[in-house]
Amino acid sequence: MIKKNAQVIQIKGNTYAAKADSNHWVVMDTKPIAGGHGAGATPKELLLFAIGGCTSSDIISILRKKRVDIKHYELHIRATEREEHPKIFTEIHIEYLFYGNDLNPTDIEKAIELSTTKYCGVSAMVQPTVKLTHSYRIEPVEAGTPE
Repeated sequence: MIKKNAQVIQIKGNTYAAKADSNHWVVMDTKPIAGGHGAGATPKELLLFAIGGCTSSDIISILRKKRVDIKHYELHIRATEREEHPKIFTEIHIEYLFYGNDLNPTDIEKAIELSTTKYCGVSAMVQPTVKLTHSYRIEPVEAGTPE
């Protein structure tokens, strides 16, 4: 079993700094109405970032191994939060966008499938309680378009 460590330190009010084993600090905050300063991402936003970063790392790594020529990549996440407390996410939709010419949809679909069903630990942790869905688009890159 691998153990991980993290710490959260109050800066002021509801503004916090956190770091884990990588020793990189992240600022978390809330809105001023909740005692924060609006100086950092909220913990729930960080969860969405973590899902996006985890699945993106998997997918780009898989596609590089297959020598797929992705010119640009991005991901958009939409989450639905319930109104009552605890205000948890009930649904998260990930839209993957791949930019390149002659990209094979089968390669893209396989990379997404491997990430969402096997490799992305963050998605796996939230999947028992959150409906996770995804879609993707492939966009061509026109000549003269900066990469």
